[in-house]
Amino acid sequence: MSDTHLDNITVNTKIYPGNDGAKLSITDMLAYFEKHGAMRVSDLHIKVGTQPAYRIDGDLVRMKGAIVTNEMAEQLIYPLIGEKERANLAEKCNIDCSYRYGNLQYRINVFMENDGIAAAIRALGIEIPQPEDVGFANDLWKDIVKRKHGLVLFTGITGAGKSTTIASLIERINETRPARIMTLEDPIEYVYSQKSSMISQREVGRDVDTFSTGLRAMMREDPDVIFVGEMRDAETVSMTLTAAETGHMVFSTLHTRDATGSITRILDFFATGRQEEIRSQLSLGLAYVISQKLIPKKDGKGRAVAMEILNNNYAVSNLIRNGKIEQIYSQLQTKTRDRPDENMVTMERHLARLVKVGQIDLLEAKKWANDPKSFIDAMNTDTDVKTS
Repeated sequence: MSDTHLDNITVNTKIYPGNDGAKLSITDMLAYFEKHGAMRVSDLHIKVGTQPAYRIDGDLVRMKGAIVTNEMAEQLIYPLIGEKERANLAEKCNIDCSYRYGNLQYRINVFMENDGIAAAIRALGIEIPQPEDVGFANDLWKDIVKRKHGLVLFTGITGAGKSTTIASLIERINETRPARIMTLEDPIEYVYSQKSSMISQREVGRDVDTFSTGLRAMMREDPDVIFVGEMRDAETVSMTLTAAETGHMVFSTLHTRDATGSITRILDFFATGRQEEIRSQLSLGLAYVISQKLIPKKDGKGRAVAMEILNNNYAVSNLIRNGKIEQIYSQLQTKTRDRPDENMVTMERHLARLVKVGQIDLLEAKKWANDPKSFIDAMNTDTDVKTS
């Protein structure tokens, strides 16, 4: 890459020729997120050989303007990242970083691909939502924010709103009790201020080398509440489970589509010889698995959260310990009462509730159901339409 075409280029330099002939800076392009709201416009993709595209209500929509050249892409992307990130990109061909503009925080992944440099820019709200406004399928969040130990695992595809839901819970803890909260993130998404709790946020690649090294250090730093941005390898999973089992409240995430699949995914990190040990740890340390999806709303204004919630009660713990993972779904279907040892809901049941109260369309709900037959059954039999 030649640096001459980057001389004097800033985030405010007009680079991209839009549809009306006027040029846009990268900050002009970021302003679109704030104008329409980060819940509706979630991502901006910049790639050589096509127009930039926003993800709006889950769909990719290209801008009406010029085809991006490699020089144009570099002039849009490089001002967003620092010198250290540029060096890492040259070495590793892929970096994660964050950027603050206006009232939003952005998570940025820059990578090299067949046509040159590319970027995926995700908007994150600076304002952390209240748990009451997230769209929980039941009131279990009230138990979560009071807990002193155990693993609460949030799962779902990229862009399912996991980080936002976790942020709402951490912020409520921050507001209500004097806990020592420590986070390991890649990169930092929501920035917390010091309230009743004392919070330290560490970014992988900037403050620590890896999740596992950060976790190892954290265990000597007297945390009460730990947030591990993602369980990516066996060592991080093992240390996260140990932290939950030894008296810490732990939040973490996995990219899995449902609660039972999340248990299987954790076990798959380990060789057969260690799985009995991990099942035992998981049965003791797990509190909840919350799998979520963001579903386009019926009125076209944003997306609604649909959740599957697994409560690790005595019966579920026993199934995990004995390796009978396939039997867990029946617990999700039947242990639905509003009481501490139940409080579960399947994804299909919550989707059915959202349809019945008019938040999402029936055909849209069918597309997002993990089990179409169970969804049809829920639509026919579930008379409980409470959504929060």
